[in-house]
Amino acid sequence: MSGDQAAAVDRDNTDASRLDATFDHSLKDARAYALMMGVGETYLSAFAIFLKATTPQIGLLASLPPLVGSFAQVLSAWLGRVTGARKSLMLAGAGLQAGAWLPIMFLPLAFPDAAVPCLIAAVIVYYCGAHLAAPQWASLMGDLIPPRRRGRFFARRTRIVALVTFVSLAAAGGVLDLASGTGYTLAGFLVLFVTAMIARSVSTWHLAQMHDPGAHVDAPEPGRTASVFSRLRQSGFARFSLFFALMQFSVAIASPFFSVYMLRDLEFSYAQFMANIGMSSLAQFLTLTQWGRISDVFGNRRILSATGVMLPMLPLLWILSPNFWYLLVVQLVSGAAWAGFTLSASNFLYELTTRENRVTWLAMHNVLAATGIFLGAILGGYLGLLFPESIRVPLLDWFWLSPIIGVFVVSALARSAVAAILLPRIREVRKVRPITFSRLIFRVTRMNALAGIVFDIIGTRPRSKLTSNEANNE
Repeated sequence: MSGDQAAAVDRDNTDASRLDATFDHSLKDARAYALMMGVGETYLSAFAIFLKATTPQIGLLASLPPLVGSFAQVLSAWLGRVTGARKSLMLAGAGLQAGAWLPIMFLPLAFPDAAVPCLIAAVIVYYCGAHLAAPQWASLMGDLIPPRRRGRFFARRTRIVALVTFVSLAAAGGVLDLASGTGYTLAGFLVLFVTAMIARSVSTWHLAQMHDPGAHVDAPEPGRTASVFSRLRQSGFARFSLFFALMQFSVAIASPFFSVYMLRDLEFSYAQFMANIGMSSLAQFLTLTQWGRISDVFGNRRILSATGVMLPMLPLLWILSPNFWYLLVVQLVSGAAWAGFTLSASNFLYELTTRENRVTWLAMHNVLAATGIFLGAILGGYLGLLFPESIRVPLLDWFWLSPIIGVFVVSALARSAVAAILLPRIREVRKVRPITFSRLIFRVTRMNALAGIVFDIIGTRPRSKLTSNEANNE
């Protein structure tokens, strides 16, 4: 072997070792980030309810911070072009998110008469940090992970997040339940939020250890804005972003208010609240590996179609019974569906973008999605005040357990309309093997008997005839 060949082998080995170390730090970052999510972010709405937040304020807490924060993605894309400092921006955002836990904890205590507005303002800072980091992290991971491995890698990473989130929110629920039982609920929340701040700090350290191979960080230039939007309108990316944003709008009509429904209307304990939320994470953990394999081999559109059928049913299941054990089963179904939908949507975005435009287009996508979430949550909060506690028709008085049940119904109808109108317009990006609905269902549920029973309902859905183009895409 010549000296040049030996040097090339050494470089390849060094690059491979560096890449393996980066993936390892990425997974450790995922664990720390999930711990923050489980003990911190998951309980922000519960903290707001503890501070006596109203239903519209809960809607604002769930929607305004992501909306304002999403514009930090646009700023991040622009700063990326100006400075070329992709990794520095990612670390700045992660550090800001870690530091935001201090005002989240202490501003509501310092200003008790404006506790909820102070909490919302602090959570806005928290989301700005997250969104400042997000496009740079997505750009980095898009460069590092080969397209054919993305499904399995992100499924593994998301599975880790789901498992750690489940365990940590279970522990957090136990802490809160114990604290509230002894009259120290506020102290319980403070313990959780301090833990969340430490976890995100650890996550930031692991991000700092990741290798950045260097890349052009794209952002719109003044003379290119018109051409960027022209390309967007003609691309599959625009169709998918519209579908995703409208689905987020439809989901957000109800999603911020499940916590209100459980803690205020059903009077769940913190332990019961934790168990309900944890079941969704458990279902994600059980199904994500199978979703990832299907994504890599059979593409993402089929997963979007299968899970898109389920999403409209989920809020309707909540109105059938307030029984705690029944709602745990509902959350298992919900977690399985959302695991597939979220993973396939994320992978779809990577396939629809290129290295040169990924940061900009993802920023635009997330601003559009955050706008949908904001409008949906505002509408849901308004409807929660508007709907009566009973509906009177001839010979029948129907008393709702809560006006929020009406919000769930509206959300289900909106989800159904979006899925029916826009899902057929989504086309697969890369060439993949075809798979039938029944075969997809079997692959996801063969390791999960409970989920298999649920998915059998979808598997019996009759298939309409496909055009030759659609059949090729599928």
